[in-house]
Amino acid sequence: FFFFVGMEKVVACPYKRPNALCRLICFPWAGGGTSQLAQWGKLFSNSIEVSSVRLPGRESRLKEPFAKDMTTLVDEITSVLLKELQEKPFAFFGHSFGSYISFAVALHLKEKYGLEPIHLFVSGAHAPNSEAFLPIKSIPICETEDEDILTYIQILGGTPSELLQNEDIKKHLIHTFREDIRVLQTFSFDKAERNIPFSCDVTCFNGSEDNPHDLEAWHDLTSGDISFYNLPGSHFYLLEPSNEIFLTKHITRCIENSGL
Repeated sequence: FFFFVGMEKVVACPYKRPNALCRLICFPWAGGGTSQLAQWGKLFSNSIEVSSVRLPGRESRLKEPFAKDMTTLVDEITSVLLKELQEKPFAFFGHSFGSYISFAVALHLKEKYGLEPIHLFVSGAHAPNSEAFLPIKSIPICETEDEDILTYIQILGGTPSELLQNEDIKKHLIHTFREDIRVLQTFSFDKAERNIPFSCDVTCFNGSEDNPHDLEAWHDLTSGDISFYNLPGSHFYLLEPSNEIFLTKHITRCIENSGL
């Protein structure tokens, strides 16, 4: 029973497919919840069950404190998902902040349980071992004014402007974004003393008008194939219906071709 409660709390899966061959677990962006990515379930065929991870401090977990660091977050997600991930093949999709969480969870699963996704799909983020990731760690997030965070959120896009008209929603979004960046700053991955951690294929998606991301460093993280796709749009290119169709078709093809 506790396992089930944990599952429902941490994972949103509106389109359950008990007979699916593979699970696609999605990880949201900073400040984000499960609403968009969990809805992808209806775009996929019956062979793939889609769920989205729900982080503390938002949606039905609003009353819970935010995660204090990346390790705590990874431990919670892993403990809830572990049983399911041991049952059948799985793939991860993460966008922006979610890309880094998905990588950290995948790394923990591999190092501690010998489990590996059949495919990692990352979007709108640097390779976690890239020098380009380092400036994120030095943003003085505690001292940054709410107004500056709000401006940044607006520049990134992805948040309907009518939501930002509501003071309470706006305050909560800024607070959530701030906390998520703080968690991201506690994440460090030092490639130097390790072997290549993964053998799965990795696909990197980016918006063509987004700031370019350093993806080359992914080559040091997996012995599998790496492919790169630029889709039309800015940081939240993935919310465009035409891009959503491309992503879901492409992800389906990759999963089905992985020889399940």
